[in-house]
Amino acid sequence: MSPIIKATYLSLAVVALRFAPTQLCSDPIPADCRTGGFAIGCQAYTFNRFTFFEAIEKSAAAGGKIIELPTGHKLSLEEPNVSFDHNASDAVLEKVKAKLAQHHLRAVNYGVIAIPKDEAAARKIFEFARKMGLYAVITESVDAMDTIEQMVKEFDIRVGIHNHPRQPNNPSYQVWDPNYVLSVVKDRDPRIGACADTGHWVRSGLKPVECLRLLQGRIVSGHLKDLDRMGPEAHDVPFGTGVADIPGVLDELKRQGFVGNLAIEYEYNWTNSLPEVAQCIGFVRGYGARK
Repeated sequence: MSPIIKATYLSLAVVALRFAPTQLCSDPIPADCRTGGFAIGCQAYTFNRFTFFEAIEKSAAAGGKIIELPTGHKLSLEEPNVSFDHNASDAVLEKVKAKLAQHHLRAVNYGVIAIPKDEAAARKIFEFARKMGLYAVITESVDAMDTIEQMVKEFDIRVGIHNHPRQPNNPSYQVWDPNYVLSVVKDRDPRIGACADTGHWVRSGLKPVECLRLLQGRIVSGHLKDLDRMGPEAHDVPFGTGVADIPGVLDELKRQGFVGNLAIEYEYNWTNSLPEVAQCIGFVRGYGARK
């Protein structure tokens, strides 16, 4: 090889190293937070008839190892007038961290929260997420994508675009459609993707496995639900007893190499859902044992 060609190859190698893909996210969810191969636990909203500390206790009792933090939840029976969200004081955050450690739960996400376009206001949410060591922030604020992308790059924290059910009388609400979510995130930083809510897809008449396939490579996290029927009137049921094809969902996530978390947001039997939530986590545990 001539010296000129060799020098050219060396120059190209330096350029390639400079622009080679790196590990984008500094704090992946640890392996010991996984059950049945997945980082699964509760969205605290499942227990919103109780205080946040009670929600932590119930999430741990159900067998989960992770939890998605709520917005505006009353803190505890001892401090019912204290609200937990990204505006909470550092003293409150330390109490929450201690409670999570006591029950061996890892906080991974925060949401669903509106992220404003205003940079200073958005930064407050991400500073909170960094203090809590979170994996992602969950939102539906597609109108603030420029600000979100800036925050993602600055804080190295993921963002998942969540979907609620289709709103037939509100055509401007589009995030129910995974095609729309993909169009919003596909050209953005790779740390921006979907928070796939399987139950709300079912309520919108969509099949979760097909939606997951469409969003392959852009799924940050999920709200895992099984429902009793297709359509807007459906309600949550234990995994494997409804129409969402939870085994197929888990198979598809496994095929994609999904490394995010799955939060159970159980919106039925509000004051006595713990046995059903535990059954859901048991289903995932059994899935992992069979595989």
